[in-house]
Amino acid sequence: MAGNSQRRGAIAKGRKKGATAGSGGNRRRGLEGKGPTPKAKDRPYHKAHRAAELAERSASKASKRTPRRRNSSDAEWIIGRNSVVEALREGVPVNGLYVAEGAERDGRLREAFQLAADRGISLLEVTKTELDRLTGFNGHQGLAARVPAYEYAHADDLLDAAAEAGEPPLIIALDHVTDPRNLGAIIRSAAAFGAHGVVIPTNRAAGMTAAAWKTSAGAAARIPVAQTVNVTRQLKAYQDAGCMAIGLDMDGDLALPELGGPERDLATGPLVVVVGAEGGGLSRLVGETCDRIVSIPMANSVESLNAGVAASVLLYAVAQARA
Repeated sequence: MAGNSQRRGAIAKGRKKGATAGSGGNRRRGLEGKGPTPKAKDRPYHKAHRAAELAERSASKASKRTPRRRNSSDAEWIIGRNSVVEALREGVPVNGLYVAEGAERDGRLREAFQLAADRGISLLEVTKTELDRLTGFNGHQGLAARVPAYEYAHADDLLDAAAEAGEPPLIIALDHVTDPRNLGAIIRSAAAFGAHGVVIPTNRAAGMTAAAWKTSAGAAARIPVAQTVNVTRQLKAYQDAGCMAIGLDMDGDLALPELGGPERDLATGPLVVVVGAEGGGLSRLVGETCDRIVSIPMANSVESLNAGVAASVLLYAVAQARA
């Protein structure tokens, strides 16, 4: 019907254009700016936001998880009668004692058997060939002990050990010494002359292997060995804690006898002794980080000492000065 405004498609007449009463200004607000676009990590629906949340959660867990010690990668063997007996006396954790068939039953072997029996450690008799294969070495003297992976200390633990003993710290740091026998000898000297621990690099250096255990003659059970990723950085941390760092080098500015004389305060205070690698000596950065470089006077044409021997000589001088 003509003029029927109710029919479909009809146009209503007489309505005003523009906002109707009671609109609340929605149209005006719709035209207003909404500010800068949020960053991707601030948008809850964006994958960058979730990635940031996961990273924050991981960092939070890592800060709560600060391991003070770490283990070597695999179990090790202590070989040789003296080394095994010393380890058993010191209470080193041993998984099993292995003896070669027909091995001479001397006093050390009988003591090892008795100590193993007292601690409930299993005793296995194998052929010499089998013991050679297990230990990878034929100089075991017919006796070997299998021990779990070595538990390295944290570098800060060495300072704590000195504080608990009420003594100025004496720490030996090795600058990439690669011979495990030198490592074992230095550990043995460190224990003998009252050091509070030994620090070794994590990479490109000797670790606590069977050879190091054997050379230390059980001393590794009495003195902590710590690992550090960066020797230079660790030396600076010890210096920040109040320690002096002295390195061993044939071209040193300080002669060893001076530690017992005019430079005695250097030996009696908190001290880190740095021993360089075989052949190469101290690396450049480590040498520059040391406060003083000490040389050992030599007679005749001998140019340098073995790293283990040189460390022993210096530790003896420090012990004499402290006494």
